[in-house]
Amino acid sequence: MNASYKVIKLTLFIALLAAVGQMTQTMYVPSIGYMASEFLVSPTKLQAVMACYLIPYGISQFAYGPLSDRFGRKPIIILGLGIYIIGSVMALYAENFEAFLAGSFIQGLGIGSGGAMCRTLSRDVFSGNDLHKVNSLISMCIIFCPLLAPVLGGYLTESFGWRASYLFLSLFSLVVVIAIMTRFDETLPPSKRRSEAVIHSYRYVLSNSKFQGYLLCLVATFSGVAIFEAAAGVLLGGVLGLPATVVSILFVIPIPGYLIGAAISGVIATRKSEKSALQVGLIAITVGSLVVFIPGLMGLTDALTLVGGATIYFLGAGILFPAATTGALSPFPYHAGTGGALLGGIQNLGAGMATLLASMIQSPNQMPLGCLMLLMSILAVVGLTRGYRNQDPLKESSATI
Repeated sequence: MNASYKVIKLTLFIALLAAVGQMTQTMYVPSIGYMASEFLVSPTKLQAVMACYLIPYGISQFAYGPLSDRFGRKPIIILGLGIYIIGSVMALYAENFEAFLAGSFIQGLGIGSGGAMCRTLSRDVFSGNDLHKVNSLISMCIIFCPLLAPVLGGYLTESFGWRASYLFLSLFSLVVVIAIMTRFDETLPPSKRRSEAVIHSYRYVLSNSKFQGYLLCLVATFSGVAIFEAAAGVLLGGVLGLPATVVSILFVIPIPGYLIGAAISGVIATRKSEKSALQVGLIAITVGSLVVFIPGLMGLTDALTLVGGATIYFLGAGILFPAATTGALSPFPYHAGTGGALLGGIQNLGAGMATLLASMIQSPNQMPLGCLMLLMSILAVVGLTRGYRNQDPLKESSATI
């Protein structure tokens, strides 16, 4: 019973860390029209907010991961959350668009610690099928929060104004940091910490070609999700002219697809194989991309195909994320921080660059969105093909830390 309580407690802390980072990513989406009016910029410019958040979110993880391998997980999480709170307060009181972007940048810089640790804490404690199950739960939270957040953001915006969302994020992150300081148990004891050069740790993990393949798959798949999250608000609110509450509801619709995918990912891997789970996921994200892309070729922007295609894509992403994350980290129990940092850092950096590219492309209809999502699906296929063609033997013991 005590062991079960510890598992639930750790999973809850991982979910809270994921929630802070992922809610920040999309809570502002229903507020795009209001923010554009106040800052005197076009709604398309607001796509840059996600890029300014995701790029430092990704880059900072390259530092947080190895630092946590050396100093432990808890102090690094607290440090990052402190920086995040500063950025949230800056965004809350920003008087112009440039100041708001700076606040978003600092938010990403801080919560990168949570992004790296979400993947690292589970590897500290679990392995094998247990690791896959926990990663499935974490991946549900990672995708559930950015899709649920716009509902809360839409309500707060229409009731109190768009700044209420950033007040909520500031207070929520403060509660999380207090909980971490008082209730969180360190998962990496001093005896397991490593003091080797950071460059050596990164070279060691990146030398595994199977890790490289999984990494490309995760980056591409998550980039497709981020591009949808960034562009859908513009298409639904700007092109179709739907109100904030309707946009919020449409953002929630893909959630069941992802949750189902994450739930069946472990089932497919257990009954068939990990490779089968990955293949099913790849098929789903490709089909979902085509459902968005084909109407766009005809110059259409249609809420049904836009949200329907995203739901299918998210189903595939739900299957892929836990399977690919488990496969990537399993060989590295003693470099979990570095491995988690690489996965989270490059994944979010790639998504940030993809959304930045999307913000530079005019979107009179859903064709550019569908084209970019399809491109990400192709890259995911290329990544897993490379990983399975050049599988490396495991270099570290698979025992838990």
